[in-house]
Amino acid sequence: MFNEREVYQLSIGAVCGLSWPSDKLVVQVLDDSTDQVIKEMVRLECERWARKGINITYQIREDRKGYKAGALRAGMRHAYVRDCEYVVIFDADFQPDPDYLKRTIPYLVHNPEIALVQARWRFVNADECLMTRMQEMSLDYHFKVEQEASSSVCAFFGFNGTAGVWRIAAINEAGGWKDRTTVEDMDLAIRASLKGWKFVYLGDVQVKSELPSTFKAFRFQQHRWSCGPANLFRKMLMEIVTNKKVTIWKKIHVIYNFFLIRKIIAHIITFTFYCLVIPATIFVPEVRIPKWGCVYLPSAITLLNSVGTPRSFHLLFFWVAFENVMSLHRSKATLIGLLEAGRANEWVVTAKLGSAMKMKTANKAGLRKQFMRIWERLHITELGVGTFLFSCGWYDLAYGRDHFYIYLFFQSVAFFVVGLGYVGTIVPQS
Repeated sequence: MFNEREVYQLSIGAVCGLSWPSDKLVVQVLDDSTDQVIKEMVRLECERWARKGINITYQIREDRKGYKAGALRAGMRHAYVRDCEYVVIFDADFQPDPDYLKRTIPYLVHNPEIALVQARWRFVNADECLMTRMQEMSLDYHFKVEQEASSSVCAFFGFNGTAGVWRIAAINEAGGWKDRTTVEDMDLAIRASLKGWKFVYLGDVQVKSELPSTFKAFRFQQHRWSCGPANLFRKMLMEIVTNKKVTIWKKIHVIYNFFLIRKIIAHIITFTFYCLVIPATIFVPEVRIPKWGCVYLPSAITLLNSVGTPRSFHLLFFWVAFENVMSLHRSKATLIGLLEAGRANEWVVTAKLGSAMKMKTANKAGLRKQFMRIWERLHITELGVGTFLFSCGWYDLAYGRDHFYIYLFFQSVAFFVVGLGYVGTIVPQS
């Protein structure tokens, strides 16, 4: 936890409500909060559950060195952990059902070669606004298709950092938690996989969680999720190549499919192709992109992405436009990670709102603050790309032959909407 005022009671209550023998369950609350008031609130909540007979401990550190990886590493060093075989990890906004352990632990007990059992995320605020619906579509595809497919063929897939049960012996053999990147979960998963451990994904075990409600929080989250894997690839490439415990095919899968295609190329090519290459061809009549490359194939990929969230099929056009806008940030973050530039190890905790999603009263002072927020939420880069696409659209409308202006106008509007701060700015009352 880190200053989790809005969600600490929900998450602690859910974990303390897990159906498991009390003498075989230890609850750790790893709190890195810097707000003394919130720290006291969390401590009192832990004491309240302790009086109910729950074996719960409240752990704090002197500093936030290593961020989440540092907190997890410190938590594993306590003497009482030596008597434990498994550790289950939940981020502060996750609320497991009471039967979570009963549905996951048996896979580890009866299969000694398995190191991790990963559950699926279910989003409590997916219907909050259009931005959260877009996030749900992307993450549902990840869980329903990518994770499910990799697990079903016993291929490697990454740990999602939360809602997963680890075998402690596997963590120790892999070298424990490391804070060399901002994706300590993926780092551990790859190192454990290189030691020969296997993972299982359970799509029918779902854990409630919260999606970022503001564009600022979502952008910081996506920076970490895009920059971290690229930086980890830079640091682990030779370690994967020289590993002697796994087959050449597994090395190819991890390097090419998991890292290069999904974590690096996918982000960069989305932005460069749809927001730079296609628009640039408008000004060069001699260059024509075949329709299968710019229409049919992308349309097929888009339709496949809708498999994860059938209820949002009608939002596909909005999803495409929003994902192309976000590809700008993901491409930038990926390059920062690969080059290990200034923000490569930046860690900004994703803000959670819990039950505090309320509209603010528009009084005189509030109007002044709202005026300031309008300027603060302007995104110059998005506005610049939107202007470029809009110009290309007008040129294509006047001189083009392939009717690209339909897409260019639609995409430029998406960049303008985000650039002017009309996405994820005001959270509606729940």
